[in-house]
Amino acid sequence: MTRRPLRRHRLSRATAALSGRKRGAQPKVVALGGGMGLSASLTALRRITGDLTAVVTVADDGGSSGRLREELGVLPPGDLRKALAALCGDDEWGRTWSQVIQHRFESKGDLHEHAVGNLLIVALWEQLGDHVQALDLVGKLLGAHGRVLPMSAVPLELQALVRGHHPDRPDDIVTVRGQATVALTPGEVQSVHVVPADPPAVPEAVAAVLDADWVVLGPGSWFSSVIPHLLVPELLDALVSTKARKVLSLNLAPQPGETEGFSPQRHLEVLGRHAPKLAMDVVLADEAAVPDRESLADAAKRLGAAVELAPVASPDGVPIHDPELLAAAYDRIFRMHGRIGPWR
Repeated sequence: MTRRPLRRHRLSRATAALSGRKRGAQPKVVALGGGMGLSASLTALRRITGDLTAVVTVADDGGSSGRLREELGVLPPGDLRKALAALCGDDEWGRTWSQVIQHRFESKGDLHEHAVGNLLIVALWEQLGDHVQALDLVGKLLGAHGRVLPMSAVPLELQALVRGHHPDRPDDIVTVRGQATVALTPGEVQSVHVVPADPPAVPEAVAAVLDADWVVLGPGSWFSSVIPHLLVPELLDALVSTKARKVLSLNLAPQPGETEGFSPQRHLEVLGRHAPKLAMDVVLADEAAVPDRESLADAAKRLGAAVELAPVASPDGVPIHDPELLAAAYDRIFRMHGRIGPWR
């Protein structure tokens, strides 16, 4: 059943609820994704709970991350850095460190376009020899409101089967390699997979999913940031078997390239094809981004989920999520669809 849309005035209720939860028990929430989509979720979720873990894709091969990955053989740090920045608080300390780690050098030399946070993370990986310990230490330095973990312990190459990648051969299906290329590919993405095909999951990420009260998947680039989590076998097994309730948060608009022309329900169909055994509990969508509510409800039902419509987009018309509105939507979902009373 499609729920009644949230109203803007409920923000005050969300703020009051957050204050109450900070005094008592809080839900354990794990958010999966990458890039700006995950950052949007984390910026909202840290307003709802202090027990928050981000599990981040490690297939990026563009920009500063791609250069560090190619030169040093490390995990791409960029999406991990963005997640840490999103978990920084709204006080002076948090704002300052968020800006510092996001700062990019401008020069005519080798440092051009490298992000400070990327260099810091990679330096700690080399010093400590432990991905998780290093990220925890960076989070402690930033005063991050949560934990950031990579989804896999090895860098992954994303590959996509794309129909019509070459405009003069619209029916041909070719393999497109690399996350940066897949994200902007012309043609229609049919499916994605990762190399190596059976990558090891980070044990702490698997444990977080199994121990969670809520798991949030999306929003974000569907084929290059959201679905890759379902291609790590141990992580997918944890998502299927966890007792946590699961929210699938949809994008505000199709992404040029990989999901151009996709309806909201088609995003669900694609996810279902990549992980047929994975059920969801709630699909969250912005009411203005859903032209056919009945079709979305039918697609969600096939995943075992109810649809929650809420005004979560920025009020200025830019297709980005508003942190406070998204926080209010998550808060309402956690209360309506979760257990009653204290968490755990």
